[in-house]
Amino acid sequence: MTSNHSSTKVPSSHTLWSPYDTVKDVADALGVTNQLNEEVAKNLAMDVEYRIHEILEQAMKFVRHGKRKVLTVEDINRAMKVLNLEPLYGYDVSRPLAFKEAMVGPGQNLYYVDDDEVDFEKLINQPLPKVPRFASVTAHWLAIEGVQPTIPQNPTPAEIRQLAPSQRGSMRNMLSLNNDEITLTTNPKTGVTTAEQRTESSKKKLDVKPLVKHVLSKELQLYFDKAIAALVNESDETLRAATLESIRSDPGLHQLVPYFIQFIAETITHNLQNIDLLTTMLMVIYSLLTNKTIFLDPYIHALMPCVLTLLLAKNIGPTKGTPEELKQHFKVRELSASILEKIIVEYGSSYNTLKPRVTRTLLRAFLSSTTKTSVGTQFGAIRGMKSLGPEVIRIIFVGNLKLVNVGVGSLS
Repeated sequence: MTSNHSSTKVPSSHTLWSPYDTVKDVADALGVTNQLNEEVAKNLAMDVEYRIHEILEQAMKFVRHGKRKVLTVEDINRAMKVLNLEPLYGYDVSRPLAFKEAMVGPGQNLYYVDDDEVDFEKLINQPLPKVPRFASVTAHWLAIEGVQPTIPQNPTPAEIRQLAPSQRGSMRNMLSLNNDEITLTTNPKTGVTTAEQRTESSKKKLDVKPLVKHVLSKELQLYFDKAIAALVNESDETLRAATLESIRSDPGLHQLVPYFIQFIAETITHNLQNIDLLTTMLMVIYSLLTNKTIFLDPYIHALMPCVLTLLLAKNIGPTKGTPEELKQHFKVRELSASILEKIIVEYGSSYNTLKPRVTRTLLRAFLSSTTKTSVGTQFGAIRGMKSLGPEVIRIIFVGNLKLVNVGVGSLS
């Protein structure tokens, strides 16, 4: 009988992690010793062991993925969070543990962690911290063609001046662009910029690096020169058509986009009387928009003035000639309106303010007292609003018919 009783006796420790004595001590502390028999304590110890192993396995995954060898409290907290358990409180791993030594007897040393004492009343009465902002993501241009736009997300010139010279990089040269005492002159062939400092006593020549080192290869320079010569040559229609087809389909022209846009703007500005040349410039814009390998999003703001100028300008084409020649500007305005529609359709989703700004420009030109006598401007404004969709016609045009009627009556 004695041997049977000794064989069924519960051992003092079932596992390394959840000893039977520890379970009994916790039951005594909670006052449930009478309700916890030995079998229940054994099963509870086994369940605690399983839970501890589960937490440790999850914590070791964080250690391995973090390329570390030491298990930290943060790993345990992350593992408990993954298992939908409440994390441990009161354990801070942001600073290393500082152990102190205390004498508890002759030759006996006790090492303990010195915790900071916190005044509970002072903790309650101190002001609450600020509510953290909601996390959000916004998109903005860090740089456009190597030049940082002046937006709140980018550093200001005052902040750039406070940086060390080694950290400024090419941004250091940007400060000289806002200096009225320095004139920058860039040689297009060599790409070297010369700064001439204006002083009362002397003028000092300085060689500075360009803000953007944009060096074209000889092949691209030759291509650009040949393309410009072909576009302005009104005698060879075949060569002009081949150039437009090349701009429309060639995949390696992205570096030439700003040069083409500058060429288009200058040509339109100085040749408003030449219908053929204006039509060619619009076809160049259409070819750039059609080329799928060119990323035109940063250049839309530079193309819009060219398109709107040929759509709303008062005088386009020759001032004298046959009636047919005087009506050719309507074809230019029709082509400008179709290109405007293509730009709005393809880039209106990328720039939410593009369509409202164009609509305001068209409405301002349509209702302006200085352009009411210009048939071309009125035609271009109406044709442009039509290309923006029926909603613009219904809300903007129909909504201002009363003002249009008053203007027509005053003219009559």
